[in-house]
Amino acid sequence: MADSTELHKRRTAAVARGVGSVVPSYVDRASGATITDVDGRQWLDFAAGIAVTNVGHAAPRVVAAVREQVERFTHTCFMVAPYESYVTVCEELNALTPGRFEKRSILLNSGAEAVENAVKIARHATGRPAVVVFEHAYHGRTNLTMALTAKNMPYKHRFGPFAGEVYRVPMSYPLRDGGLSGPDAAARAIELVEKQVGAENVAALLIEPIQGEGGFVVPAGGFLPALREWATAAGVVFVADEIQTGFCRTGDWFACEHEGVQPDLVTTAKGIAGGLPLAAVTGRAELMDAVHVGGLGGTYGGNPVACAAALASIEIMREQDLAAAARRIWATMWPRLHAVAAGDARVAEVRGRGAMLAVELVRPGTLTPDPAAAAAVSAACHAAGLLTLTCGTYGNVLRFLPPLVISDGELSRALDILDAAFATTSTT
Repeated sequence: MADSTELHKRRTAAVARGVGSVVPSYVDRASGATITDVDGRQWLDFAAGIAVTNVGHAAPRVVAAVREQVERFTHTCFMVAPYESYVTVCEELNALTPGRFEKRSILLNSGAEAVENAVKIARHATGRPAVVVFEHAYHGRTNLTMALTAKNMPYKHRFGPFAGEVYRVPMSYPLRDGGLSGPDAAARAIELVEKQVGAENVAALLIEPIQGEGGFVVPAGGFLPALREWATAAGVVFVADEIQTGFCRTGDWFACEHEGVQPDLVTTAKGIAGGLPLAAVTGRAELMDAVHVGGLGGTYGGNPVACAAALASIEIMREQDLAAAARRIWATMWPRLHAVAAGDARVAEVRGRGAMLAVELVRPGTLTPDPAAAAAVSAACHAAGLLTLTCGTYGNVLRFLPPLVISDGELSRALDILDAAFATTSTT
């Protein structure tokens, strides 16, 4: 097997430059919360493939389910010759997502595709054109979802023109909102929509209950319920983008459950299938069924191998109570991260919920973002054997997404590495 140096030479000659990677090493295998590269080096994983491997890398039940399905058949296209596992995944999603009303689901390939279809469904059902999104939002990299995404570099730069009828309003961002309450932040956003767009023109309000790429921004309490209330009154479809927050990541099956918010439509992907590509839109039956036959679909959507992996993953989440596991991870990490913050003036805030946690770094004594500090701490983690990610509109947020099956010992070692990374990069 080639080593990482040789593989990187081959990559440079074969792979488009626009595809980036966090670390220069190349993975050989992974298990649970540990990744091993082709050179035999190991990392503890605080990325989980960007909140994908919630049930751990190569979860044995997922591997067995995939192997069994591959031996039976790999593809027919559900739109040509349907199969039971697609139906079963939809049944599970209809039961698991927030809201005790009648639901329907559609299975797709990626989070961006799920968001696109949610917008299609909302526009078709309401007959309205406009979509409202929020500052710092991330919803994907296709043309429409780039328009929905806030951050220019690297996601949107020189890829326009983008799809129209997309309107952006302020997010509740407690660190940078000057103490604005959740209901007041919602009122600020709603006023802009009503004055600049007109509620009668809005098909959908699309929001991440906790923002992902935008910086793990947790809105102030009451923000989501107030938006939900307004959307109901205005006939606007409330769409929760649970692509990064879903499937036990935040300590509930879905982040909306924290405040009892029941979306009209929910988009899911990432953690749904233990590492295989699968996504979905789930929502109110009357909205989902409003679209004509043939209006929704895709060749690979709900691939049977991915469906088998999803059903195995959901079994693991349910039987091992991975929502409770996420809360246990929080109980360990939250005080450790606050201890770091108490000793490092660069940390402006520790935030998050469950096993979706972050620290925002700034220049000491200010709220000026410090992306260089975030990059330095992350690089120190990588050098010591902990895989971490940065994010945020300003690139100054360290985010932590351990697999929900991480052991107490692994979690403790990872946090020791993180402590040392802050200490070695501090300038004070």
